[in-house]
Amino acid sequence: MSQDKQPAGQLFEYILTHHRGLFATLVLLPISCLYSSYVYLRNHILFRLRSAPSRHEQRVRDVIRQIEDWQQAGAREQLCTARSGWQAMSEMVPKYKLSRRNIRIGLYDVLEINTEKGTVRVEPLASMGQVSRTLIAQGWILPVVPELDDLTVGGLIMGFGVETSSHKYGLFQYICESFDIVTAEGKRVHCSATENSELFHLIPWSHGTLGFLVAAELKIIPARQYVRVHYQPVTTLDELCAGFDRECRKVDANEYVEALVYSRDTGVIMTGTLTDTPGQEGPVNRIGRWYQPWFYKHVESLLKAGRPVVEYVPLRDYLHRHTRSYFWAMEEIIPFGNHPLFRWLLGWALPPRIELLKYTETETTRRLREKHHVVQDMLMPMAWLKQSIEYFDEHFDIYPLWLSPMAIFDNPRHLGLVHPYRDARGKVDEMYVDIGAYGTAKKAGFDGRTALPLLERFVIEHHGYQALYAKTLLSETDFRRMFDHSAYDHLREQLPYCKQAFGEIYDKVSARGRISPVEMRKLRSRDAGASPG
Repeated sequence: MSQDKQPAGQLFEYILTHHRGLFATLVLLPISCLYSSYVYLRNHILFRLRSAPSRHEQRVRDVIRQIEDWQQAGAREQLCTARSGWQAMSEMVPKYKLSRRNIRIGLYDVLEINTEKGTVRVEPLASMGQVSRTLIAQGWILPVVPELDDLTVGGLIMGFGVETSSHKYGLFQYICESFDIVTAEGKRVHCSATENSELFHLIPWSHGTLGFLVAAELKIIPARQYVRVHYQPVTTLDELCAGFDRECRKVDANEYVEALVYSRDTGVIMTGTLTDTPGQEGPVNRIGRWYQPWFYKHVESLLKAGRPVVEYVPLRDYLHRHTRSYFWAMEEIIPFGNHPLFRWLLGWALPPRIELLKYTETETTRRLREKHHVVQDMLMPMAWLKQSIEYFDEHFDIYPLWLSPMAIFDNPRHLGLVHPYRDARGKVDEMYVDIGAYGTAKKAGFDGRTALPLLERFVIEHHGYQALYAKTLLSETDFRRMFDHSAYDHLREQLPYCKQAFGEIYDKVSARGRISPVEMRKLRSRDAGASPG
């Protein structure tokens, strides 16, 4: 039987490696559509039958009960959530879930919209697509709506979340008014800026190493029907950096600021304002329709036109404008996906599910990805934007680059793993920029296995941060140089059972805790083969 399986396995790997676009179109897209339909039914129909907000307290008690069971069993294993690691946005898969006790966190709902307070209360597994649809129907939006539909509230809080309104509102963590956490002691703790404030400020970036998030209260603002988007092409690096910095500082005038960089010296700076009424300056462009060109291609056409343009984009279309093409990663998965015929026939089915893309990775594509492919967000002080683009150009030659501004705010006690930039003269600047690099590096002789550690060193030396959803090769020493662990370490000492239940952040985001999808499949096959029967 094994001899029969070997040629079949080789054929499957050949198809996945050399005809991935056809495989994604004929196999992954139909499966993705079925799974997305299930998610829609769960969020809109089953939600009302058995997963309604009224049952939130019961579900939280179930989390507490599982932790109490762990304690009664001797508290021997470390804990983690039972959510499948294949669903995470990272290209890697969490290996640590195989050896830890999995706690079921079935918390997917939008719990309450409080228009008087200007907040929405949600459970941690509610997705950005689900939350934005629910809020927009009621006339509200989150101030910061990270781009992709499947990103979860819990992931954005425990990890990191940014969007083009972050120059004004900061990272996703800064629109959070309060958290409810179940600690390893089995207690439910409410925390905010004024109540259990140390825990409140240290939960962001902590990756579930302080407790299990069971609810979050988020700020909301009134929605408008459209975003007026102004596109400004630029043709020099100095013009790009100066213009982008200038627009990011206009927090009262610009609700959104973004730039797409198409070469070292060319890009488009985009600014957006909310409005209910389209003006006469430009057309309404419903960029979210399935037949429309991918957004970054549309922007590139405006760069080639070489003149400023104004458009009015429906609000939800704008908030999720990069979703259909996963920014520009879809071009490498389905190279013909932006062809007009494909868009008209199958554009409605995009994008394929992240977990399916990961699960169908082969040994060959893994090696190619690790050597040539880049998926990184580096969070750099605005003062180092020009040098950062020059670094990517010299060492990676990967375009487009995504520029999204982000303020990192401080608090009176300087709590948190990230802090504002302080230059050599002691001047503080809260404005950072997320530089997103996604795709195949074109630099001759490029090897990601050596290029990534050098990039991480550049980021540390220039007081930046690495988005931890992506692969990191940082040593534990350098990881602690990048992220301030002082208050985090102190809090972990104070929380009962915390160090016993949870590893440190590094244990979850480094090579200790993550492996490639291919390696994970091998581990599962080995474990299945070793199991009795």
